[in-house]
Amino acid sequence: MANSPEMRASDADRDRVAAILREHTAQGRITMEEFNERLENLYKSKTYGELAKLTSDLPDVDLRHRPAKVQPQPVKKGRVHPGLQAAWGAWAMASGINWVIWLIVGITSGDPVYPWPLWVMGPWGVILLMSTIFGSSRPKSD
Repeated sequence: MANSPEMRASDADRDRVAAILREHTAQGRITMEEFNERLENLYKSKTYGELAKLTSDLPDVDLRHRPAKVQPQPVKKGRVHPGLQAAWGAWAMASGINWVIWLIVGITSGDPVYPWPLWVMGPWGVILLMSTIFGSSRPKSD
């Protein structure tokens, strides 16, 4: 049976139109402001006719043939997870900066200076080391 414009729409119908509006926004046919306005009207809509008005000025979109989402590539065995690699890079950069500051203070003061950068890099480095050794290299699944 064909859906007449006066028939009541379901939540699934509204979700389908929302997906179509998102796709048109992603393709640049409507602005974010227009998308938000249409989305607001979408969830106020009660009939198929009201839903049809929201997309009447847009071309048809076949949501079944959209490009698939790119799946993250698993980390190869023996390689460090990219996030952990970035954390090690941040640790190394912060440690290096602290040691340079310590060295400058030591040279300009003329007195021996307590090696305080160890307190910055030590605990952070231990946590990173434990994460590297015992952490999982597999990405978490939703």
